[in-house]
Amino acid sequence: MSFLPTMGEVLKQFLKKPATNLFPSKYLPRSVTGFLGQVSEGKAEINPTISIPENFRGKIVYDRDACIGCKICTRMCPANAIEFIKETKTVRIYVTQCIFCSQCNDVCPANCLHMSSEFTLANENRYDESLIVE
Repeated sequence: MSFLPTMGEVLKQFLKKPATNLFPSKYLPRSVTGFLGQVSEGKAEINPTISIPENFRGKIVYDRDACIGCKICTRMCPANAIEFIKETKTVRIYVTQCIFCSQCNDVCPANCLHMSSEFTLANENRYDESLIVE
């Protein structure tokens, strides 16, 4: 009889409305590539994405011109996602290592680091240009 509390929780979760939207479409297509082709032809629609909450911590944005090269962000990053480039006195941020804690933003004296609202960051190549911020 130890499964009864678990079954109650399962039923409660089953009847709850989901907190996220169905993405990219209402029903799972047989082929995602085919579905995206239909979208580009205007034969299908992608569900709108969920609204982003205030103070959302998405992909980091770096203002290279404002950076003073103090390296405080590299020391504060708990994930070691920020690399200092000596030649240009700038930083390189590896988004795939970032844990989106925003500590680098908080300590930056030049305010050159900011969190954006971009959250669709999935990619097959972890060293893709879109996942390295310079």
